[in-house]
Amino acid sequence: MNTAPDPRKSIRLIEHLPYEMDGGIASRARIGLIVLATDYTIEHEWRLIFQALPGVALHQSRIFNDDKITPETLRAMEPRIAEAARLILPGAELASIAFGCTSASMAIGEDKVFERIAETRPGVTATTPVTAARAAFAALGAKRIAVLTPYRADVNRIVAAYFQDRGYEVPVFGSFNEESDGKVSRISPASVKAGIREVLKHGEADAVFVSCTSVRLVEAVTEIESEAGLPVTSSNHVMAWHALRLAGISDPLPQFGRLFTL
Repeated sequence: MNTAPDPRKSIRLIEHLPYEMDGGIASRARIGLIVLATDYTIEHEWRLIFQALPGVALHQSRIFNDDKITPETLRAMEPRIAEAARLILPGAELASIAFGCTSASMAIGEDKVFERIAETRPGVTATTPVTAARAAFAALGAKRIAVLTPYRADVNRIVAAYFQDRGYEVPVFGSFNEESDGKVSRISPASVKAGIREVLKHGEADAVFVSCTSVRLVEAVTEIESEAGLPVTSSNHVMAWHALRLAGISDPLPQFGRLFTL
């Protein structure tokens, strides 16, 4: 027979203790982010930026996608966007929400992405990497854009045409030609820097855009800008800037490059 005392009988329960509430971790703004299921990079790079902004909170969900990036797998994400948006703190107010896929934003279309988000988060201002890029180019006064991507040729054609159809010159376009997100996430910042250096040998530009949320740039952006002599941004970098500006957060963060001083 078990004769040990029941510890629950000795507990004195004190309920309804008084408390006060403050603004929590989102006292300034709460920002939502939809992350690709195969993305290794965007959360890391966004946290580097957000940790410099007390009172600005980041909350994310993931959306299923194929690791192999093709026009078909990109477009297949469209019907999943609404549910991914709904899963970010259901019922909570968001200052802005971002869809974390550059090439899918182009393959699906920005307006359709926004429509899917609005199905479950009506009234929330949204952005995508390409939406943010165009806002950044306007802020920088950039019309000639040098582009670097990791994509294969058919995805690159979508990217180049998307910018050209919206009035930008793309004098030079470089690619690592890698279709696996897992491999793209391991392309070193030194390789990105070398890729930008090579691209700029072949055409004059007002700014450089590095496409793909799996590519790492944030930690090296000031060094790359210093060498290039031009504003440089990437999908993660520019979308964080735009999501913050849409949320009313405009703190200058020069440690993250020229764009974050605007």
